[in-house]
Amino acid sequence: MHGVKASVAEFGRIAEGYDAGLKAKVDLLICPPATLMSTLAVVALGTRIGIGGQDCHAKPSGAYTGDIAAEMIADTGATAVILGHSERRADHGETDAMARAKVLAAWRAGLVAILCVGETHAERDEFRALDVVRTQLAGSLPDGATAANVVIAYEPVWAIGTGRTPTIDDIAEMHGVLREELIARFGDEGAGMRLLYGGSVKPENAGEILHVPNVDGALVGGASLKAESFIAIARAYL
Repeated sequence: MHGVKASVAEFGRIAEGYDAGLKAKVDLLICPPATLMSTLAVVALGTRIGIGGQDCHAKPSGAYTGDIAAEMIADTGATAVILGHSERRADHGETDAMARAKVLAAWRAGLVAILCVGETHAERDEFRALDVVRTQLAGSLPDGATAANVVIAYEPVWAIGTGRTPTIDDIAEMHGVLREELIARFGDEGAGMRLLYGGSVKPENAGEILHVPNVDGALVGGASLKAESFIAIARAYL
């Protein structure tokens, strides 16, 4: 819940920093609040920066005041939507089944689903992190997933906005397990699905995290609000 019309200028600075060197190696996607999606989709034309939504309803229309359908997101010119985010699961009681229904809705509207999974601090302390994430992935990701229609984002809930991050070994282990699960279920498609890491990614730690095996990118939170830090994270690939 960040961003008003004045934030469009910050997007312009991100576009300026997204130079030819970055475009050759890195895909950028911005997921603004719904109030800015249409505006930024127009501003983004020609920049090669994608625009996505932060959530959607499972149904295409109806009496669901305050909700937004996947078709409405697509109508703005956006191409993707974040689903099953830990904040939606924790603050709005979203279950794996609800996330799964939303992924199907995203596909129905022609959007790429960015599906989030991740454990709480208690679950990690109880040595259940791997099982929790396996269960979330199995319950939230429908059959029919491909490398083209889904991206998986691992977000250790306890690291979001806290400045804390798992160890590199922890990240490698979790992403390795996610890859194994995807390959076991989807074969070659699972091998090609992008796995993003999302948990207090900053310019200071991006270089190390983004080169961990099976980490194909980052789901960036607070550091995405400023062009300088967001582009600095992307430059970890150069």
